[in-house]
Amino acid sequence: MGLSVAKAIAYAQNIPLIGINHLEAHIYANFLEYNEIKPPFVCLIVSGGHTSLVYIRHFGEYELLGQTKDDAAGEVFDKIAKVLGLDYPGGPITEKLAKKGEPSSIKFPRPILNDKSYDFSFSGLKTAVIYYIKESKEENKKIPVSDILASFQQAVIDVLVKKTIKAALKFKTKQIILAGGVAANNSLRREIKEKADLLGIKVFYPSIFLCTDNAAMVASAGYYKFKENIKSSLNLDAVSRLPLERKYY
Repeated sequence: MGLSVAKAIAYAQNIPLIGINHLEAHIYANFLEYNEIKPPFVCLIVSGGHTSLVYIRHFGEYELLGQTKDDAAGEVFDKIAKVLGLDYPGGPITEKLAKKGEPSSIKFPRPILNDKSYDFSFSGLKTAVIYYIKESKEENKKIPVSDILASFQQAVIDVLVKKTIKAALKFKTKQIILAGGVAANNSLRREIKEKADLLGIKVFYPSIFLCTDNAAMVASAGYYKFKENIKSSLNLDAVSRLPLERKYY
């Protein structure tokens, strides 16, 4: 429906129609606040629907280095929160309660943390946390919600940070940017910045209100495409799972 309205306005006003990839829009949220970001850089896009590591050689040129093989990180936050009877979305409530817990109290797995790829996998971690909760209930043990969430969150962050830093070192870039809803997580921001600072790598992330889906990030991506005179045909289709590397003009 939104695309149809955009086509009608573009046609009636004789103005360009510019198609934007959803993941691309998340990346460009950063450019609303930081003029100093210049390619090449590595971007970690992490949200309820995506966990992707992308190398941006030039503006508009994307190389997908790795992505989740199963659940996205944000999706797992939501599922764990639901199992514990907490509010949706799971990310903010997890971060809030995790502050009261001990991140090292429960040893949850870090799936494919040390393999050579830049891929992610969070299904096994999700299962481990759910089983821990289930076993605690069956044994009538008190469920340490804050410790569970702190340990779970730390497991996710460890994987995200290590893979992203590894990619930045491999491609010899001095800039990392975060994008997507989970990029609002302050623990993730803090840890990746601390580790990157030690290596002389600068980390950028949008203000929290620009991390979740919003119109401003779409406009930002559209602006840069307009400057490059990149326009879309009025035959453009909406594709919900369009890969970032594929052209869609």
